Amino acid sequence: MANVPANLKYSDDHEWCRVEGEYAYIGITDFAQGELGDIVFVDIQTLGETLSKGDVFGTIEAVKTVSDAFLPVSGEIAEVNPAIDADPALVNRDPYGEGWMVKVRMSDPAEVEALLSAEQYEALIGK
Repeated sequence: MANVPANLKYSDDHEWCRVEGEYAYIGITDFAQGELGDIVFVDIQTLGETLSKGDVFGTIEAVKTVSDAFLPVSGEIAEVNPAIDADPALVNRDPYGEGWMVKVRMSDPAEVEALLSAEQYEALIGK
């Protein structure tokens, strides 16, 4: 069963969002990493760019597929997690902790309210 922490918000594209002040940490959900399988590479070339909600911020390469990662809130990509460059499998092992992908300086924090709650996301994935 997929782990869906109650303290996060979720997109219907299977990204999670944790707000800390003006920043949001973004990653893919436990459900998404489980569907992708063993992640071998995370490619994020958007550092310093300002993107809109729904834009692709990077790609996730697994043994069996490559998937786009979509930004659940608009803002500037302020940081890319350096740990996942060295060890992409962190996304599999700890998707909500050490496996975060980007830190975004949000341009419209109100967008967070439009994201799914843990209960809504559980309903989406059929948990």
